[in-house]
Amino acid sequence: MPEFKTISQIRNEGFAALVKALGPGDAIRYINSYDQGTGDYTAEKYSIQDEDFDTVVARIKKKNERL
Repeated sequence: MPEFKTISQIRNEGFAALVKALGPGDAIRYINSYDQGTGDYTAEKYSIQDEDFDTVVARIKKKNERL
């Protein structure tokens, strides 16, 4: 039977692999490049199903203008 690792073990091994491949500083920069995001993805996913294509495109363009 295969041995299953805990999430903690996987995270530790993953970070060790990053440090080995990138070095400590770049490994930290890589980790910091990820964003947890905000909001409730599931609620948003279901709330936009009624929008038509043009509305979705306009919303994406408006969001990109703010970036």
